[in-house]
Amino acid sequence: MTCENQTRVTEFFFLGFTDNPEMQVCLFILFLIIYLVTLVGNFLIITVTSVDPALQTPMYFFLRNLSFLEVCFTLVMVPKMLVDLVSAKKSISFIGCGTQMYFFFFFGSSECFLLSMMAYDRYVAICNPLRYTLIMNQGLCNLMAIGSWLSGVPVSMLQTAWMMALPFCGQNAVDHFFCDGPPVLKLVSQDTTMYEMQALASTLLFIMFPFSLILVSYTHIITTILKMPSATGRQKAFSTCSSHLIVVSLFYGTASLTYLRPKSTQSPESKKMVSLSYTVITPMLNPIIYSLRNNEVKGAVRRTFSREVLQKLEVF
Repeated sequence: MTCENQTRVTEFFFLGFTDNPEMQVCLFILFLIIYLVTLVGNFLIITVTSVDPALQTPMYFFLRNLSFLEVCFTLVMVPKMLVDLVSAKKSISFIGCGTQMYFFFFFGSSECFLLSMMAYDRYVAICNPLRYTLIMNQGLCNLMAIGSWLSGVPVSMLQTAWMMALPFCGQNAVDHFFCDGPPVLKLVSQDTTMYEMQALASTLLFIMFPFSLILVSYTHIITTILKMPSATGRQKAFSTCSSHLIVVSLFYGTASLTYLRPKSTQSPESKKMVSLSYTVITPMLNPIIYSLRNNEVKGAVRRTFSREVLQKLEVF
């Protein structure tokens, strides 16, 4: 089907969260605070894991990558969402929508694989501690990180190119706050069964496959921890992966609610709330979780700030 009798869509309009001006201002202030906390927290993690000698290990190398990825991930949606909350016209060009969708898929898929790489790192550390430094050498860590980042390219290119090649005629009001696949797909002017089948296959591959790797890794980790004779050793081993487990649960839990639930059970409002949790809330919580539950990170933060204060005092 082509747009012979209807105007081809050149821009989309977001319906957002509410039409109430006062509520929009309140949401703008709330989301702006959350975004600033997200940026400060993740850049803090990037800084301390880069400069502190005690954190030059594979675990913190992957954590640094995760924080940088979270900064990029939120940059795709949140600034535009903030602008729309205080704008009368909540629009985005057709090309802009495709670009936003591409990077959303790209960073989302990359995070799935990066979390699985972090799970493998914890598996080696706990199940093969004597060979940890040999196995998790810098070369392998670099390859794992690069592979995680590049894993988002195929799915993002396929999903976005196929989606934006579909005919969009007449309707251009997206019942969401950014260009996500399902709400944009509702505006297509033809049957989308083939695209939906491909999207489901991609979701299972790029979400469930890395999640399966995480499950396998933690099955071995938990089995090894339970076999440890010392309660102190079990507690210490579990504490090294508890933060990662919480982050995985938050990310995969909310993403699964969005992309693996039947359409009939999803309302636009509930989908917006779930999407908000993994695009805005989770990136803010990740650095907090790693900072509060990790004594090494807290110590590195104190050392970093103490060093900065001493340097400033020496200047004066």
